[in-house]
Amino acid sequence: MSDSYTAAIVYTPEAGVRLRPDGGGDLPTGANDVNLLGMAIALALGRAGYEHHPEPRDPELQTLDALLAGDAVMPWRRPDDGDDQQITCTRGAGGAWSCEVRPA
Repeated sequence: MSDSYTAAIVYTPEAGVRLRPDGGGDLPTGANDVNLLGMAIALALGRAGYEHHPEPRDPELQTLDALLAGDAVMPWRRPDDGDDQQITCTRGAGGAWSCEVRPA
């Protein structure tokens, strides 16, 4: 598994955001690793001003695995600035992920 994850943030106004991974590395497969990366992404989106979309998440289709792979739209609304953005994550020596939302 790679120690980095980078994806474009693709906004769908009626549904939320989809991550489009750049393909530069293997996705985590272990439940703990998937959960840690998913939480780091959620925290970074929150810090960047993204808000939870009023439409509830469908837990059968919108899983963390599907989010990381780019197969699911998750219920987040982006800030009003409208610029294309990407998320970049790196894993530290202790295994924790740190993510940052940046302009694309």
